Amino acid sequence: MPSDTWLSQEAYDRLQAELDEFIANRPVIAAEINARREEGDLKENGGYHAAREEQGKQEARIRYLQELLRTAQVGEAPSANSGKVGAGVVVTIQFDDDEDDTETFLLGSREISASTDLTVYSPESALGQAIVGAKKGDTVTYTAPSGAEIKVTVVKFEPFAG
Repeated sequence: MPSDTWLSQEAYDRLQAELDEFIANRPVIAAEINARREEGDLKENGGYHAAREEQGKQEARIRYLQELLRTAQVGEAPSANSGKVGAGVVVTIQFDDDEDDTETFLLGSREISASTDLTVYSPESALGQAIVGAKKGDTVTYTAPSGAEIKVTVVKFEPFAG
């Protein structure tokens, strides 16, 4: 997980509440597993295996959230006033093969997406890596997942106000 993940205060608070809920729910899952274990043969006990699988998913999410919240930069996006594209900005790009084809998106953590209707691209995505550090008017090229080379121009960017 990158150590430079930017989160708005709202996203941070929402994720902290989710983490707190998962941690508070640990005894409930443990009790469910114990109740299913007492039903008998564990090889044939689908309820037991389902409860264990759910516990594993929740524990993985807890670890992910703990690390994300521990390392996140919270507040105004650090790149918002730097004059360069970076995490925490809303970017509008123009595709060079069609002057009328633009896209506006948030460059940041997908964890923010619950608080915005914007599409969210990670700075680690192919497009994100290509435009991080770019300035207004810069043209960059990136390789799409299909293998196609795509050229885009940064039309504008501004701090995310979500």
